[in-house]
Amino acid sequence: MSVEFTGKQACIAPEGVFIIGTYDENGVPNAMNAAWGAQSDFDEITLFLAKHKTTENIKHSKAFTVAFATKDTVEIADYFGVETGNKVNKIEKAGCHVHKSSHVNAPIIEEFPVTLECECVSYSDETGILVGKIIAQQADEAVLTDGVVDYDKLQPIIFDIATKTYRLVGPVVGKAFHDGLKLK
Repeated sequence: MSVEFTGKQACIAPEGVFIIGTYDENGVPNAMNAAWGAQSDFDEITLFLAKHKTTENIKHSKAFTVAFATKDTVEIADYFGVETGNKVNKIEKAGCHVHKSSHVNAPIIEEFPVTLECECVSYSDETGILVGKIIAQQADEAVLTDGVVDYDKLQPIIFDIATKTYRLVGPVVGKAFHDGLKLK
């Protein structure tokens, strides 16, 4: 027998754990944890963000970075979601190291092994929709296999909204644009 839940209890997965890096008007780095977003084109990311210090920073700088939280960075990533940059310097408090992106006016947080460098295409205060053009991607060599990011090495996490936990992205179970051809 099935059990009915309200729409607000939807267990849509995966919900990425994206760490959005920005600079404020004084050049101070900030980071926030965001779950609602996705790659929306080959060189584009779309995030759904309510008003935060981060969104104000993006409107000012027109740039941001997106790092992927991992099994090894779960504590820092969660901290970036439970504290507000309006009250504390989260980068400093977490003991993170940053350097300025070579391509956009935003910080790269060195503790995260993969980071997208993005220009703001648009942000709507009304809808909270942020669209960014991915200008470059930085990846630590330790998470690469044959020049591409290897999720088995990266060990990215997702947010499980139903249980309010973080989970690992699992093993490969099929080959895209190939396995379904058997049914064609």
